Amino acid sequence: MADPEAPRPLLHVVGYGPGGFREAEGRDGSAVAAFLGKWPVLWVHVEGLGDASVVGEIGRIFGLHPLVLEDVLHVHQRAKVEVYEKNLYVVVRSLLLNERLETEQMSLFLGEGFVVSFQEKPGPGPDDVVRERIRQEKGRIRAEGDDYLLYTLLDAVLDGCFPVLERFGDRLDELEVRLLERPGASLASQIHEAKRDIQTARRAVWPMRDALSLLVREGSPFLSPAIRPYLRDCYDHAIQLMDVVETYREISVGMTDLYLSGLSNRMNEIMKVLTIIATLFIPLSFIASLYGMNFDPEASPFNMPELKWKWGYPFALGLMGLTALGLLVFFRWKGWLGGDRWG
Repeated sequence: MADPEAPRPLLHVVGYGPGGFREAEGRDGSAVAAFLGKWPVLWVHVEGLGDASVVGEIGRIFGLHPLVLEDVLHVHQRAKVEVYEKNLYVVVRSLLLNERLETEQMSLFLGEGFVVSFQEKPGPGPDDVVRERIRQEKGRIRAEGDDYLLYTLLDAVLDGCFPVLERFGDRLDELEVRLLERPGASLASQIHEAKRDIQTARRAVWPMRDALSLLVREGSPFLSPAIRPYLRDCYDHAIQLMDVVETYREISVGMTDLYLSGLSNRMNEIMKVLTIIATLFIPLSFIASLYGMNFDPEASPFNMPELKWKWGYPFALGLMGLTALGLLVFFRWKGWLGGDRWG
């Protein structure tokens, strides 16, 4: 069943061969009828999955299994490859970077003379790149068959992931700089969000690597032997993507450790300052409490004769000041106030 909030499907139909190409758009299967059996390769790209009847109509035209069409409508599938009697079914996920790193499902069907692709949401995507190559006859796409079109779409999906991960890497770099300059409490949630985004990318890329590996190893009746080197190239791209994702994963873990370390260092600095202040006041409190005792200097010459001195009060204050200064010099000499130890 289709998501009622999903956009209504828009069909891009392209028929092409060495002699030329033709394209059209429509909202239902009627846009496909004029292309059937008239071109060496027929490509139907569906953007938006808000109408299950349109998806079902496309399925009936090309003989797609009803269970597979359910996978098309349920857009939380892992990347996978399935071989059916009349077609090859491939699921891949592209990466999108908005406020958060997101993934979008693309379902691809390869059959005899056709490729059908379903994109989760309308908008710019890998299909635009491939469609432009067909229009301008870039490369060898018009001279090749349907399996080459499938490879081109897979390659466009994987190539589109690299700039997304590059921009995400820039965000990680900015976050790391802020973490080093001013580690605040708000950065903890941003680091956690970055780690979740990396997990999202990892869950998208890892299955794609496995699916492409399976496609390269076992092949399919719908794939010619000549297309395997191209699929190996896609597999290499998937491995590179996985390496980038794992690198970002290690960076995010390192940022978490750096944040906790910075937090611990700040706490240690605070505790050091408070301890130094408390330590300074311990001897001062001792001196103040000593002179606060009720000695009578007239009862004995040893009972604090300085209480009768003219400079007794300045002497007590000076003794406190010299004691505090001496402690500060001692702390600095030990290296407890920053810097290296003296001597």
